[in-house]
Amino acid sequence: MNITLRVWRQKGRDDEGRMVTYKLTDVSPDMSFLEMLDVLNEKLTLEGEEPVAFDHDCREGICGACGVVIDGEAHGPERTTTCQLHMRSFNDGDTITVEPWRASAFPVVKDLVVDRGAFDRIIQAGGYVSAPTGTAPDAHANPIPKPDADRAFDAATCIGCGACVAACPNASSMLFTAAKVTHLGMLPQGQPERASRVVQMVNQQDAEDFGGCTNIGECAAVCPKGIPLDTISQLNQDLLGSLSKGIG
Repeated sequence: MNITLRVWRQKGRDDEGRMVTYKLTDVSPDMSFLEMLDVLNEKLTLEGEEPVAFDHDCREGICGACGVVIDGEAHGPERTTTCQLHMRSFNDGDTITVEPWRASAFPVVKDLVVDRGAFDRIIQAGGYVSAPTGTAPDAHANPIPKPDADRAFDAATCIGCGACVAACPNASSMLFTAAKVTHLGMLPQGQPERASRVVQMVNQQDAEDFGGCTNIGECAAVCPKGIPLDTISQLNQDLLGSLSKGIG
């Protein structure tokens, strides 16, 4: 495959960025998107140019570090992480535009790398679970209805990649925050701080300058782990219940 890449280049968060065009030949359709970027960087290095900076770690769709916007879509044309996207999803001769996540809460560090520390601070705002958990209990020690267990597990699969924010026209992080709130809110050990947790996490989310949720649904449409949109409804229900009790 021969492809043309239009890549966002930016030296630092205080520098002005621009799109730069590169051409690659003999790209294997079996390459992952990140492997293709590796080939580009090898080419740039040999030519004496600075390689493109991009985030990655496990390259197995687990850690959520690899997110970029590809042709205007978070993670690209397939519902998966960028590292699991393969070049066979594109055609020979395509021009592909690659940009970082676009959100004021995710400032660009360099090129395609953004600072997603805001997500960490939202999680930290939720505090700790005070219920003694000890070692792993027997499976039948704390009966949990299967629908609750399944919902908690589904919410816990969120990898914090930020695709929901990048896809949202408002740059809202509600799907991410809702997943973290729902994960513990469905389990017994999460109940003591359930009311305060949701208020603290939403307050921190607002402090980080994420946009408001208007239920457009783009977040759930691009989420590589399939976090359902109705987790936001559960967050709103918990939040209203907490505020009605004077919490927060």
